[in-house]
Amino acid sequence: MNDSPDPRTCLPAHRQPELRVMPMPADLNPEGNVFGGWIMSMVDIAGAIPAHRRARSRVATVAVNSFAFRQPVSVGDLVSFYAEVVATGRSSVTVDVEVYAERDLENPVVVKVTEARLTYVALDEHGRKQLVPPASPAAPERPAPPSHS
Repeated sequence: MNDSPDPRTCLPAHRQPELRVMPMPADLNPEGNVFGGWIMSMVDIAGAIPAHRRARSRVATVAVNSFAFRQPVSVGDLVSFYAEVVATGRSSVTVDVEVYAERDLENPVVVKVTEARLTYVALDEHGRKQLVPPASPAAPERPAPPSHS
């Protein structure tokens, strides 16, 4: 007998979302799905949270390296945004964001709806680019992913 949880009803194990939101009717496009721009905005906010923590300063988005919509999002879905720092540069922090929708409360289903990679730049109190401080030993970073350019 397999005691592992059904991946269709589970969010990522051992991780906490940076952001959790339920879209409203005002967030819909003419097709009845949530606007992609609304999702992009929430991804940017969720990604900025660990970037801000890592940079220990304000951050600004400088690049959307990749963005893929896998499934539509609907009103009534509970949308969870998981974000993780995957690389740092001299003044930049790159973050991967995965987005899951919890659907149908009677027969719960969890669907990965979006994934993205964004790069943020660390800013000083005057809004100028600044160096990212060394990583804290308590929170080691993952090595930078290979470049596909």
